[in-house]
Amino acid sequence: MKYRTLGKDMQVSSVGLGCMGMSHGYGSPADKKEMGELLGKAVDMGYTFFDTAEVYGTPENPHINEELLGEMLKPYRHNVVIGTKFGVHFDLTASTVNKPVVPDARPEVIRKSVEDSLRRLQTDHIDIYYQHRQDPNVPVEEVAGVMQDLIKEGKILRWGLSEVNEDTIRRAHAVCPLTAVQNRYSMMARHYEPLFPVLEELGIGLVAFSPMANGLLTGAYQGQTFTDKTDYRSIMPQFSAEGTAQNAALFQLLHDTAERKNATPAQISLAWMIEKKPWIVPIPGTRKLNRLQENAGAADIELSQEEVAALDTALEHMEMSAVFGGSQIKVR
Repeated sequence: MKYRTLGKDMQVSSVGLGCMGMSHGYGSPADKKEMGELLGKAVDMGYTFFDTAEVYGTPENPHINEELLGEMLKPYRHNVVIGTKFGVHFDLTASTVNKPVVPDARPEVIRKSVEDSLRRLQTDHIDIYYQHRQDPNVPVEEVAGVMQDLIKEGKILRWGLSEVNEDTIRRAHAVCPLTAVQNRYSMMARHYEPLFPVLEELGIGLVAFSPMANGLLTGAYQGQTFTDKTDYRSIMPQFSAEGTAQNAALFQLLHDTAERKNATPAQISLAWMIEKKPWIVPIPGTRKLNRLQENAGAADIELSQEEVAALDTALEHMEMSAVFGGSQIKVR
C-alpha cells in the first residue's frame, strides 16, 4: 500500500475503506464476526483510513457501524485514522428506500454527537470529524467555531465537510482550517472537479466517496437487479436495465484500459482519480476480501497524465446513465 497526506499532516493509505456498506444501505448488515475479520485483514494489508458515520445503521440499531469499528479496530487504534460524521438524522417515517436526511448542526447537538461517537468508537479522539450535510438553519461559521473548540479540547484532531461548494468551504476554512472535503466523486460523477483549484489553493484534501458509482464500475453487476427494499441499489438509475444499456461504452472503456494495464476495471476507476491529484483518496466500500485486495492494488496501477487526460476526454464525450446522487434533504 502507498500513502499520501491530506491537509497539513493527516497521512493515510492511498485507498481508504468506506465502512457504511457493512451495516447500512446495501441490504441487511453483514455478519459482525466476518466484518471484524475483514477489518483486521485490511489493517494487515496496509489500509490505515477507515470511514464511518453516526447514522450508518438500521432502524433497530442506528449506530451499528460506529460500534463495529470501535470494537474491531480497538487493537489497532494507534495505527489507523478513523473518520466519522455528525449533523444529520434519517426521517424514518418516510416510505422511500433511502430515507430523507434531516440536517441538524446546532452546537448542543454536535456536542452530544461527538461524545456518543467517542464512546461507540472506544477512543479518546476522532482523527477527522465531518459535517455530514449542511444545515440551512446553522451557518457553517458557527459549526467551524464548535470544531475549533473540540480541537482545543482534544476530542477531535481535524475536521472536514461533505457535499459542499466553494463558498461553504472558504467560509468554514477561514474560521477553522479544514483538512479534507468528502464529496461524491467517480467517473460517473465529476461535478465537483471545478473545486480542485480551490482545494489545491487552501491545502485541503478530497476524500472521494462512491468512487466506483456504488460498485457499478467494477463491472460485476451488469444485468443484475436488486429487489431488497433495504438495498439502495434497488432504486439507483445506474443499475436499471436502461442504465446498463446506456453505460455500455463506459464498461468497454474500462475493460479495454484494464486489459492494457494488466488491471481490473475497478482498479482503473480508482487509479484514474488517484493519479489526478496527490491529495485525492478514494474510500470504496466492500464486504469481500477479494475486493479489499483488488482495491488496495489500485494504488500500484500507474497511469500517465496523458492516459488520464485521454480517459477524461472519452468520459466527456460518452453517453452514460444518471447516477445515484444521494438521499433527499429535508429541512427540520
